[in-house]
Parts: sequence; C-alpha cells; structure tokens
Amino acid sequence: MNDHDRARTASRRPRPARRALLCCAVLLSLTVPASAMAAETTMVKLIKGLIASGALKPEDGQALLVQAEAEAAAAQRGTAVSTASSGGVALEAGDVRVPYVPQSVRDGIRDEVRQDVMAQAKAEGWAAPNEVAEWTKRIKVSGDMRVRSESRFYSERNSDIETNWASVNAGNGFDTNNNTNLQLPPLLNTRQDRRNLWRIRARLGIEATIGQHTTAGVRLASGSSNGPVSTTEQLGGGLGKKDVWLDQAWLAYSPSDWVTVRGGRFGNPFWTSDTLFSNDLNFDGLAANLRYDLAEDVGLFGNLAVVPLEYTSDSAPSQSRVKTPNENKWLSGAQVGVNWRFNDDNSLRAALGYYDFKNISGRLSSPCALYAGEVGCDTDWSRPAFMQKGNTLMLIRDIARNPLDPANTPTPQYVGLASAFRLATFNLRWDTQLAQDIGMRLDADYIRNLAYDKQAMFARANNGIVNNYGAGGSASIDTFRSGDTAWMLQATFGATELKEKGQWQALLGYKRIEADALPDAYNDPNFHLGGTNARGYYVGGAYALDARSWISGKWMAAKEVSGPPLSIDVFQLEFNTGF
Repeated sequence: MNDHDRARTASRRPRPARRALLCCAVLLSLTVPASAMAAETTMVKLIKGLIASGALKPEDGQALLVQAEAEAAAAQRGTAVSTASSGGVALEAGDVRVPYVPQSVRDGIRDEVRQDVMAQAKAEGWAAPNEVAEWTKRIKVSGDMRVRSESRFYSERNSDIETNWASVNAGNGFDTNNNTNLQLPPLLNTRQDRRNLWRIRARLGIEATIGQHTTAGVRLASGSSNGPVSTTEQLGGGLGKKDVWLDQAWLAYSPSDWVTVRGGRFGNPFWTSDTLFSNDLNFDGLAANLRYDLAEDVGLFGNLAVVPLEYTSDSAPSQSRVKTPNENKWLSGAQVGVNWRFNDDNSLRAALGYYDFKNISGRLSSPCALYAGEVGCDTDWSRPAFMQKGNTLMLIRDIARNPLDPANTPTPQYVGLASAFRLATFNLRWDTQLAQDIGMRLDADYIRNLAYDKQAMFARANNGIVNNYGAGGSASIDTFRSGDTAWMLQATFGATELKEKGQWQALLGYKRIEADALPDAYNDPNFHLGGTNARGYYVGGAYALDARSWISGKWMAAKEVSGPPLSIDVFQLEFNTGF
C-alpha cells in the first residue's frame, strides 16, 4: 500500500472522538425505549447533527439515519396500539406496560399451583406438621350418659303370692312335693314400695370406616347384670365398683347403597317399639337392611335377621353318656315397610313384620330318675335363658318316683314357656307439624301371636301349667286366662329429638299386652317392670337444658290384664346427655 492509499484509508477510519460519538449514538438507540416518541425524534436529530459536524461520514450517518427513522415509525405504531389497549391513556417515558390477565385465568393458575404445592406437601409431610394421623379421620366416637331416680309403687291389694320363676330356673329347681318341701318358692315383691332408687347408664362406642364398603363397631355399656333388656346400673351396693359389659361388636359390609349386611352383636335391626323389643336390646347373629327409593318422596325398606338365642350345651348332661341333641333356639325375622313424605310438614311410615321363635317353648322330659343319682332331665335345656314375667309357664320335668318311697321322693322342677311364638306385627308412624317448631308424632303398634293355641299348650304341658289362672277356683283349662294380642298407641308433641337448648317434648301413651302375645324376655323392663300380662297408660315430658342434654320425667301406671291383681306404678326422673 502506497502513501496515498494509506492516507485515504486513514481518512475513512473514524477518529477516536467520532468513534466515541458513534458508539454513544448506537448505544443510545439501543437503550432508549422504543415507546418514547420524544426520545426517538431526538435520536434522528442527533444523527443528523453528527453528520453535519463531520463526526459521521455522510454515507455512514445516512445508514444510521434510515434505521433510526424506521424504528421511530415502528415505535409510533406500537404507541398507538398501546394507547388503545390502555383505554386511551398514552404511556409516558419510564412507564411499564403490564398486559391484562382475566380473573378466571388468574384463579385457574392459583388453584393449579395450590394443588401442586399441597400434593408435594402431603407427599413430603411438611404441609401440616400438627395434623392427626390419617386413620383417626375414619374413627367416629359416640356415647351417652344417664342419671335416674326411680320410684316403684305397689298397690296394697296386689296378690302376695307371685312366684319368681326366673329365680327358680336359675337355681336347682323348686321341689313341688309337699311331703319333702314345706317352703314357698322364691316370691316377687308385690306390696312394698321402693322409692328413690338411684341408677345410671353409660355407653361408649367406636365406629370405624375400614374401607369403601366395610365398617366395624364396638360399644361398651354399664349394667347390673348380663340380662339383655337393660344397661342400667343400680347405685349403692356398698359403693363398690360398677360392671362394664361388651354391649356391641359387629362388622358390616355395604356392597351398594341399597343394602347393608351386618354380623356379630348389633343394635335392633328392625323398626319396632319397646312393646316388642326393649330399646336397650341388642341382637346376636346376622342381619341385612335394605332400602330402595321409588321416587323422591317415597321409599321402601326391608329388614332381615337370623339370631341365635341360645345354644344347647355340648356336654349336657355332664354325667351321662347320652348327650342332649342339637336343640338350638333361634329367632328369624323379616320386615318390609314404606316411607312416604306427603309434603314438607307430613310424613308416614308403615311396616309389616313376621318373627318366628324356634325351639323356645318348654318340653316335657322323658321320665328321669333323679332319686337314683341322675343329675338332670333331658329337656332341662328348654327352660328360658332369661325371662321377666307374664308368659304362661309349664313344668318341664317328668320325674320318676322312687318305688321304695314314692310319697317322699323330691321333685325339683324347672319351668318353660307353654306357648309357641310366631308373631305378625304392624307398625305405623305419622309425623306432622302443628305450628312453627311444634310437631306431633303418632305411633301405633299391633302384635298378634299366630302360634297361640291354649289346647295345644295344655297338651304340651300334660296339664302342668302353673300360672295365668283366674282368681279362685281350680287350675284347669276352663279357668285359664291368657291372650295372643298386644297393641300400643302413643302421641308425642314438641320436638321428636332434643338436640338444641330450649327444645321440649311431651308424650302420652297406652299399652295392652296379653300374657302370650309375645315372649316376655325381650320387651321394655320399665312398664309394669317388664314382661307381658300388663295394661295401662304412661305420660311424660322432657326439656333440653343444653345442646344434646335434657331432663325428663315419666309416669307409668300399669296393672294385670288377667289373673291375680298386680298393679305397679313407676316414676322416673332423669338427666340425659349424648355425644
């Protein structure tokens, strides 16, 4: 390269000052926001000034000028769009344009983020460090407590010879031979009042959801004995500790919404009143509850159960090579019903039921030589495992006499039920609204023992029936007094369930239970102090002192349907709570 070429090249190369100005112009063009219109016009002027001053050669400056003017035009178009989208407000230098995001989009983003975070938190265990274990959410605890003062009032005109047959069966039998036994059998109190008997009831249950279709339940309860109809514990007894019993233990499976199958020991699977089954009665065995909605306001339900009442002992008689055959006692029951809601203020519930008690009747034994050392007779198993009072009873032992001294042979006897029991029942309930917060419920029950037959009873007992005869006269089929029917009517006013403070309830009812209308072992132990052969009225009321806590009082006046006079009035004052 010659000197002339070097001089020409040097004249084309930007000098340091010009290079600095050029860099400044380029940098300014890159850093100034394109949305600032005043800055863009200044940039064009600046480039033109650099060209005029000689800092930029015309050909270099012209290229920059064309680029600057093009960017200015583009910025002008963007500003117009931005102004329109921002409601006609032009952005100024330094403003930042934030696009609008709809609320629904923001909510969706927030929920999605929240779900992702909570899923990760639960997986890693840091979402709620104080949260209880998952299995506790599947456990439901419930219970109730009752304190009662009970008074029993007996008429002075009552018969004073009422045999306590349950006590006879629980012992070694009662010797009916007057030559070898001059004592009376165990007798019930019939004339001496018992006032202010303080009693309690406590129950605590746990119900667990095992899986989607399986649940389980266990409940403990108080009780003065292992009798089936009451969990009431009488206080006193030298301030000794009170008993706790396994009241319920069951498993349930619901393959669908319309059926539940339950096995073990569970609450009453049927819809009945305490005329037939005590409110405290639990059932052993297997039960199924079904329901089906025909329409929004009409539904059907059905209940089935097979209940073992008592198993014969494997080794009875204990000292005999010939054992008692399998004579287990069973209850098989079926019930169908309908629920019908007429409107918001009226509903009706009705059900028909059938209950077959198998092998619970007494049986007369074959001749048994107790005098020769036999420890029992072959039908001793047929005496009831539990009984209250009222049913017709028969002697069940055919005791052989010692041929060497027949007149002085002891004859210790047990008793069994003289009648068979196959019950047909009808239950009816009507709920209506009388006024705001004042409802009325009418309940009616009808029970008929289809197996009742007094001729068959006397034949079964071989004339060995021991009770339910008319006053005076001889004990014969002509003076026999019993019956096969029971019914109940009850009206309840106010709140049907006391859940809130200030709610109240009043009730009035009447019952009539003939002697052999139903087994006396399983019904309400309070009216006439339990059992059958009873009729009378009852009246009561309750008031909620607090949520799920109430006081109540009930007066029950009852007497015999037939036979010797037995009038028993019961008054109960209670404080109840539940959770």
